Amino acid sequence: MKRSLGTLAALGFLAAASLGLAGCANDPTRIQPGTTAAETLQRLGTPTGRYPLNGGGERLQYSRMPAGFEVTDIDVDAAGKVVSATQVLSEARFGQDIKVNEWRQNDVMAFYGRPYEISRVSSFDGAVWTWRYKAVNERRMLYIYIDPTGVVRRYHTGDDLEFDRLRD
Repeated sequence: MKRSLGTLAALGFLAAASLGLAGCANDPTRIQPGTTAAETLQRLGTPTGRYPLNGGGERLQYSRMPAGFEVTDIDVDAAGKVVSATQVLSEARFGQDIKVNEWRQNDVMAFYGRPYEISRVSSFDGAVWTWRYKAVNERRMLYIYIDPTGVVRRYHTGDDLEFDRLRD
């Protein structure tokens, strides 16, 4: 059976479009407020983390770590309805979200999920938790410093130099 190039191109476009739509269905940031928790779980599958919220709600967390660059927190109220879906790895949000000298290790987990890596540096007595993210398509890193008592003492961002080493 012969097909014209136009027909093949149209079929290719339809296949790509359907894959794109399927990808959108699995994009946690596309969950709308008012969606039920059951619908959310059906569309997105098992979250990478589940954390209780004040007032009886729950956070469903979808992280693409360690290879990805996004962590989406979907907050569900006590009635089981989504109130927000937020991609939290964003430089614009770090300053307002991270509570230095207030947040504890559990707060960091409930907000950002498991880090890409946990390391130590000689200039700080404690652990440095690291997440990958993108800022205007540039690969970046978020570093949160947690002291031995489990309290966040500082944070900063930097370039993802590991990626540059892999390309060389």
